[in-house]
Amino acid sequence: MAESLILDELFDLSLYRKLQSVSNPELQKILAELIPVEIGHFAFWQHFFKLKLPELNTGRKLKLFFIVCACRLFGAPAVDLVLEAIEVYGVRKYLDVWERYKDESLGEAVKGVLEDEFKHEDLLVTRLKDRILNPDRIRNIFLGMNDGMVEILGAVSGFFASFGKNSLVLVAGLTTAVAGALSMAAGSYAAISSENEVRRTQEEKLRFLGEVEVASFGRESAARSAAVVGISYFVGSSFPLFPVLLGAQTPFPSILTGGSMILLVSITLAFLSGMAVRKRALTNFVLITIAVGISYTIGFLVRRLLGISL
Repeated sequence: MAESLILDELFDLSLYRKLQSVSNPELQKILAELIPVEIGHFAFWQHFFKLKLPELNTGRKLKLFFIVCACRLFGAPAVDLVLEAIEVYGVRKYLDVWERYKDESLGEAVKGVLEDEFKHEDLLVTRLKDRILNPDRIRNIFLGMNDGMVEILGAVSGFFASFGKNSLVLVAGLTTAVAGALSMAAGSYAAISSENEVRRTQEEKLRFLGEVEVASFGRESAARSAAVVGISYFVGSSFPLFPVLLGAQTPFPSILTGGSMILLVSITLAFLSGMAVRKRALTNFVLITIAVGISYTIGFLVRRLLGISL
């Protein structure tokens, strides 16, 4: 744990320094304020544990390389999302450590670091409140893609086991993908519309009770949300279907392409949400295995037991 805490602070410090060269002036100002704090945290943990770790390990070096490349490619929006993800991850990590060791000297040490982390988060939220990209919308995009890939990958596996013919699998897969995208969009529209109605009713109630200066709750466009979710779902579903479109005769090419993209999206989602990347990736791997296994088994049994031959 000592090594992890020290290297995580060194990683954040190294990342902030490298991001200065690919950030706009506003982000550079924020990074300039964060870097001295990270230098202090890095020195503090080395002194606390009496452990000197002057450079990152191989895994963190690769992570740093890919994150910086992504920020160079996508610019300020990517830097914005990365900064938020790093701060959320840091707060969650230190809260967990503090909860486990709050009655010991380590708990007291973490308490001071947590106060700095909370200040970091407040700084990012206030300075970047007019975000180029809405983090919730980005999350919905990746969630929609993830659902589309998992569901259609399972469906394609079942269709191959049942039909065994490329053209039929392609038609059935496309039909399922379109139906799923429309269903997801409709569900999102209904959910956001209901949520907006509840908020509107709450506002009207407060005004009736005399709260004239009631601030209006932010309401998301139901139509925009439905479009984002539906399109994301269909884009995600295209990855398992692409090998079928190219003429694949078994589900294995779809499992390879779809499974790889699902894991990539899982890692991205986990990083943007500040979650444990390995845990998220492992969870999705298990879900993929279950979805493909059950769907293929059902398709096989339908073909064998019911005598369907197409």
